[in-house]
Amino acid sequence: MLTYTKFIQTNPFPILVSMTHYQIFRNIQKHISLTEAEKQHIISQCDVLDIQKKQRILEQGKLCKKLYFVESGSLRAFNLSAEGKESTIMFAVKDWWITDMNSFVNQKPALLSIEALEPCQIISLDFHVLEQHYQFIPKLERFFRIIFQNAYIREQLRALQSISLTTEERYRQFVENYPAIVEKVTQKQIASYLGVTPEFLSSVKKK
Repeated sequence: MLTYTKFIQTNPFPILVSMTHYQIFRNIQKHISLTEAEKQHIISQCDVLDIQKKQRILEQGKLCKKLYFVESGSLRAFNLSAEGKESTIMFAVKDWWITDMNSFVNQKPALLSIEALEPCQIISLDFHVLEQHYQFIPKLERFFRIIFQNAYIREQLRALQSISLTTEERYRQFVENYPAIVEKVTQKQIASYLGVTPEFLSSVKKK
């Protein structure tokens, strides 16, 4: 069962507690600056969730109403085909965002499930509440535009790599680019992300 803390908003910019321990604000301030009052407003409208290993925060086929930020721990998003084949689409570790983007933006049934790879603390932003954030703090639109652009670029590069690089090259690049993820996931999960069998990946790693 998810456990969570909900901060209740009593005015547009409530003063509650120090926000300095929230990783989410260090992430946001890579691209925009926030005042303490703006931080308080954001967190007052979020759920801070503690989830256990293998718990799912999204089920394939259901509507994705949340955008998640990883305060600690790691998660993965995957698709299960009609034939029962599991394909890992993305991972997320501390300081990353994760959701089913198509379902979240277009409010359509999710193509992905998202589960925790280990105990996690995450912050969830509701779709409709995010729209309200844009009204109170317009510069947040710029932040999320940058985040979504970077995600699109990353997926475009991944698609190009899948057709231009060998499995060995893609694996080596994955290890080089995402060492924090490699430490937390199984060979089976990496193989499903690369689109190969665990046995084939094992043979690649031995070369």
